[in-house]
Amino acid sequence: MKAGIVFLRTPIGMLTLSSKTCLRDVRGSQDILFWVHGQNVVVEIRKKADNTLVHRYLSGPLKFQSPEKKEIVLWTPDGEKTVPVGLHESAVAARQDLSPITVEVDEQGTLLGLHDLQFDLQIGNAPLQPADIHLALKGAVSKLKSNFIFFRTPLGVVTVSSKTGVRHAKVGQEMTMWIHRNHVAIDLSQAGHSTASYRFLTGPLTYASPDHTAITLWTPNGEQTFPADRGKTILSSVKEGAPITLELNQQGTVVDIRRPN
Repeated sequence: MKAGIVFLRTPIGMLTLSSKTCLRDVRGSQDILFWVHGQNVVVEIRKKADNTLVHRYLSGPLKFQSPEKKEIVLWTPDGEKTVPVGLHESAVAARQDLSPITVEVDEQGTLLGLHDLQFDLQIGNAPLQPADIHLALKGAVSKLKSNFIFFRTPLGVVTVSSKTGVRHAKVGQEMTMWIHRNHVAIDLSQAGHSTASYRFLTGPLTYASPDHTAITLWTPNGEQTFPADRGKTILSSVKEGAPITLELNQQGTVVDIRRPN
């Protein structure tokens, strides 16, 4: 931590929050909760001891409740909420409709101030243990460098490591990523194509039968079972529960089973 910047080590990688106007009093005795939903971001800072709210920041496109511009509507983890602008009416009204805005609100939904807030997410790996993470991102590959893919999403560029299992990425390809507890699924598609050219599933090795001929992994459509014959050699040295990656082709056939890089 330093003034205006908070580095958070999460089960999937490093999350950096930064601001010129807030995040200056974050302490190690506090928890930070982070939500992304569509074009909206919510950051809550709470005391670990008793879960008391310290700060709540709501970010998203500015939407006025009425032409009078005395209330705005922003997404929260409990759904959309109407926030009276109160003493900040002139500052809010001067902004263009649907322009990005970040506000701080208290427990009662009172607007306390306007801020700037940015985040940078670096997804380094699939979680080794089940974690309370549910993430879906869709965008396009904007850059490749070393073992990282720069993935442009509606909320900004997300850095994705090859340790998530993804291969064959090319600049311009459409990319969709799901993270569910300790599973990662990634689709790579050619622009304009509805069917994925490749799908990569990374998660703990779970055999579907005692003879070890099939594997069960989470997918965006729920748990599915896949034949294990493509990975006999590598799987013989992998303990059940350790992370593995399945690579599927456009027809959904397993073409490779490997350990994440």
